[in-house]
Amino acid sequence: MKNLVKIALVAGGIFTFTAGNAQTHKDSTLGHQIGHAAKKVGHKTAQVAATGAAAVTDKKYDNKRGPHGESIYIDKHSRYFYVNKKGHRVYLKKSQLVDKSES
Repeated sequence: MKNLVKIALVAGGIFTFTAGNAQTHKDSTLGHQIGHAAKKVGHKTAQVAATGAAAVTDKKYDNKRGPHGESIYIDKHSRYFYVNKKGHRVYLKKSQLVDKSES
């Protein structure tokens, strides 16, 4: 009988402890920071990969820059583009290019 009471008290204590610690917020601050950091790392990885691929496969236009000082590349269809911070190609018209000395 004494053992049965002891087991019931321990089980009740464990149940109470786990129920109290299991209540967490879905949008916790740490989880948000980890998600934000992971997104930044992913964007930077995509940017580096896209820039490297453009440097290998496309011709770099040395005399011109993008709107914010980015390197300009010319693809096989003679279109001008730069790689943005997310790793996406942003195509520009020739009139949108800025001289290298101005940027």
